[in-house]
Amino acid sequence: MQRIDFYMIDAFSNTTFGGNAAAVCPLTEWLPDETLLKMSKQHNQSETAFFVANDNGFELRWFTSLAEINLCGHATLAAAHVIFEHLDYQDTTIYFDTRFVGPLTVTRNGEWLTLDFPAWETKPVMPPSLLLETLGITECKEVRVARDYLVVMENQQQVEAVRPNINAMIPMGKMVCITAPGDREYDFVSRFFCPGEAVAEDPVTGSAHSMLIPYWAEKLNKTQMLAHQGFDRGGDLRCQLVGDRVYIGGQATTYLIGKVLLR
Repeated sequence: MQRIDFYMIDAFSNTTFGGNAAAVCPLTEWLPDETLLKMSKQHNQSETAFFVANDNGFELRWFTSLAEINLCGHATLAAAHVIFEHLDYQDTTIYFDTRFVGPLTVTRNGEWLTLDFPAWETKPVMPPSLLLETLGITECKEVRVARDYLVVMENQQQVEAVRPNINAMIPMGKMVCITAPGDREYDFVSRFFCPGEAVAEDPVTGSAHSMLIPYWAEKLNKTQMLAHQGFDRGGDLRCQLVGDRVYIGGQATTYLIGKVLLR
């Protein structure tokens, strides 16, 4: 029987039951992809992060309940939290090697962890009729696309009011992010919908900010911003655009520590 450490972390939150939960499993060596996917299905979280130590730091991979994905911010933050808080890691910067987006770093400054991620350019697109229909809206300011759809709305109240038909989004084949300027202490706000995934609405999506930060940096003419994502639960993100990279800052809280037993 193989025993694997298991952590559940509330990423982008300094309290339990906030932010976005992710499962994290440190490994001594890579298991078969089929096993990693089965573990992720069993965990039934939006993402499970797996990592293995290497000469540079750690190799990191992310799995949903359906497949391996190319980038996940909250699970990266959760993995870094585990390394810093539970594995007695002494440096202030963790170096991750990833299969799809190359090297990533996470730096600790007090209770805040900062992700160094690639910036994603979005391009304007004519919205499929199904997109607005499933969001339950008739108009928006604009629609853009990178890895996911980006739907820009007039104000924070409109973002909060959206009640989407998640299952009806599945034929579009993309995740959907809606966003607007913040009307209080935040520069911008967002929500992120995941048709076909175990979690229908992702509470806080680090990777979505790879496209949100460049977009709002241009619109607001500023490179440092404070953002909020979420509806029922969510979290705050310290955002910065630096050339072709984005810095995404957040906090994290350990919810559960256990063992996975593979027979």
